[in-house]
Amino acid sequence: MAKIQRALLSVTDKTGVREFAAALHAIGVEIISTGGTARLIRESGIPVKDVAEVTGFPEMLDGRVKTLDPHVAGGILAIRSNPAHMRAIAEHNIQPIDMVVVNLYRFEDAARKAGVERAELIENIDIGGPSMIRAAAKNYQDVAVVVSPADYDAIAAELRASGGELAPATHWRLAKKAFRTTADYDAAISARLEQEDAASELPADLAMRAPKAMDLRYGENPHQAAALYGRAGQGIAGAAQLQGKELSYNNLVDLDAAWQLALEFDQPAVAIIKHTNPCGCAEQATLAEAWRKALECDPVSAYGSVIGINRTVDEETAREIAKLFVEAVAAPDYAPEALAVLAPRKNLRLMKVGAGLDRLVVKSITGGYLVQSADRITMDRAAAVVKTRRAPTDDEWRALEFGWKVAKHVKSNAIVYTRAGQTVGVGAGQMSRVDSVKLGAMKANLPLAGTVVASDAYFPFADGLEEAVKNGATAFIEPGGSVRDQEVVNAADRLGVAMVFTGVRHFRH
Repeated sequence: MAKIQRALLSVTDKTGVREFAAALHAIGVEIISTGGTARLIRESGIPVKDVAEVTGFPEMLDGRVKTLDPHVAGGILAIRSNPAHMRAIAEHNIQPIDMVVVNLYRFEDAARKAGVERAELIENIDIGGPSMIRAAAKNYQDVAVVVSPADYDAIAAELRASGGELAPATHWRLAKKAFRTTADYDAAISARLEQEDAASELPADLAMRAPKAMDLRYGENPHQAAALYGRAGQGIAGAAQLQGKELSYNNLVDLDAAWQLALEFDQPAVAIIKHTNPCGCAEQATLAEAWRKALECDPVSAYGSVIGINRTVDEETAREIAKLFVEAVAAPDYAPEALAVLAPRKNLRLMKVGAGLDRLVVKSITGGYLVQSADRITMDRAAAVVKTRRAPTDDEWRALEFGWKVAKHVKSNAIVYTRAGQTVGVGAGQMSRVDSVKLGAMKANLPLAGTVVASDAYFPFADGLEEAVKNGATAFIEPGGSVRDQEVVNAADRLGVAMVFTGVRHFRH
């Protein structure tokens, strides 16, 4: 490869650019730059040529036009081994540019701002930057393109070691990263602008792009390859791992289920997850009490579980967790004392999760994707309809509201026996609802007398309700909507239990 003699630097994220420019200058590279980047480099005592000196035109239109010029594009795109290209740029007094160092306007930062105006979104769409990146990546054999400050140190080291050259493999690696960057950028713009004046909350075109965060040891089973894709700081995919061994595919699936359930609650809450289903959940006055109540539901299944917590983990809660073999914990933060308590559990994965949940849920099927809006609806007691002669007591209401939140996160057919703030038995994923009723009772570790039952969909027959009443249930919450609703309500009246219809179904497949 030829020695890099001229580099164009124009960056929005100025992290490390001063030091990188100094490294380029030290090996004799001429630096061209724009706007604030040029000022920063010049203030550091490093010689820099303004891009206006190269193009013969000043930056104009409030900075919209800086590098859109043949003196820049020609210098980047000319193929050095093509005599006609080299004669053409020489004829027009265009000098080759051997390195392009560019990162882009922060469109995604603007897009995340609450109430952002369309005009601000548009002004944060970079034009010259992507053009230079794509041009340099297209001519990767002759031009190095650098789009991330994370690459500065390695590139500077390679240049120093080789006398100013980069290996062909480095050029190729950087070019692929450059095209990923522009593809991500365009996808982010398209996805956000689709939301403007959208007739539906579902996009007209599904754009899914995310960088690979890590390779996973394997998928659901050892013979399946797997990786995690996502962006730092966003949900489970972007969580920071504070300790523990490497994450598995199944850990991540369960962590997401645990985190989503924990976030349903306003008071301190703990969700204990096994194979994506809750085997215990509680909402109490303190986190430690929520842990103890959640664990009481099914302490056998909780062995080797994944935990979701909606508060900073304190020392008392950490000491309780440390008594049980747990695979992973997701929480917004951990007190220093809690980290000290859990540190000896070296394999325990502790995940610090940033706030926020996805707006859309995406699943793959053969040949395509299914997309739906996230199930964020909550129950309003005032909108719920009591269908039986007996209304729930206040304690039953609290238990019904709690159970309804949990049932949303149980695989259908879902039946959840609860008391106020505590699950008692969970029946998940059965092919008939009456079997889920029986399974929930079978799994109960605590007495069922006086519990209430939440059902994610309607009871198609009275048999499920009758079975639950035999087990001790006194009140029920379900969506309603069956042709046999009245038959089920009549059975509830005959048995003296309360029944509430929400009008909302919570299937989870």
